[in-house]
Amino acid sequence: MFSDIGALELVTLVVLAVLVFGPDKLPKVIQDVSRFIRKVRDFSDSAKADIRSELGPEFKDFEFEDLNPKTFLRKQLDQNEDLKELKELRGSFDLKKEMNDVADAVHGREPQPSAVNGAVVNGSPASGLPASGSAAGGTPDLLKKQDKPDTTERPPYDSDAT
Repeated sequence: MFSDIGALELVTLVVLAVLVFGPDKLPKVIQDVSRFIRKVRDFSDSAKADIRSELGPEFKDFEFEDLNPKTFLRKQLDQNEDLKELKELRGSFDLKKEMNDVADAVHGREPQPSAVNGAVVNGSPASGLPASGSAAGGTPDLLKKQDKPDTTERPPYDSDAT
């Protein structure tokens, strides 16, 4: 119940309790609080037992912690065998590497050798493109930094883009 309270916080609570209630009333207050907590636990346990008995034998494995949506979903996902492939796919996807590759492409830097575009697999490029600056067919490589256009020329007007 109080697993996240440290030693310093506990000492602070004890000193505060001594200051508020006084050293003579403190033992009675502790007894009253512990009696109240015991009554609440007994009431909770009896309510759980009543609910389990009313639900019947088909709910004998029912746990009240499963009513928490996060716990319920975690339990259902762990039991589902179809999602094992998704877990494997999620494990193979490296978002940080992908974001770095995109940032390199935007900033015109050379991508890492393990990047998706331009990756070298067994000594040859993975995409089938030559490892040089342009792709087959004369189209420019989008990962390479492009030459700056002449500042006197106006860029072409694209009516679809506006």
